[in-house]
Amino acid sequence: MVRFLSQEWLDELRRTAADLPERPGVDARIQYVVTGGPGGDVRYWWRVGHGQLLDAQLGVIDDPDVTLTMGYDDAVDVQRGELDANTAFMQGRMKAEGNMGRLLQLMPLTTSPEYRQVQERIRAVTEF
Repeated sequence: MVRFLSQEWLDELRRTAADLPERPGVDARIQYVVTGGPGGDVRYWWRVGHGQLLDAQLGVIDDPDVTLTMGYDDAVDVQRGELDANTAFMQGRMKAEGNMGRLLQLMPLTTSPEYRQVQERIRAVTEF
């Protein structure tokens, strides 16, 4: 088991997502901010290239295309599959700043069956 929002969790996520199919043109540098967690706020980022998760690290990435911010409880609900990320965004529970066009490019990726399988596999090894 890996602790949610730890570097080990991000490493496992990257390994689990390694077999996602390529999606040319789906590229982004995404900064995540999770507020109000048990240990305080957590910042981490993803670098996506051709629809694949190339890197995922704790901390802050230079020049993110988009920054997504949400509270810890909502982030847990998204990871557990109890709250859809797109729904969280539409309800204002996830805030987005930056290049909205780039964010819209990512939405089909996050709703794909392959991505959902990655979510299920990482959920099974995540300790909240």
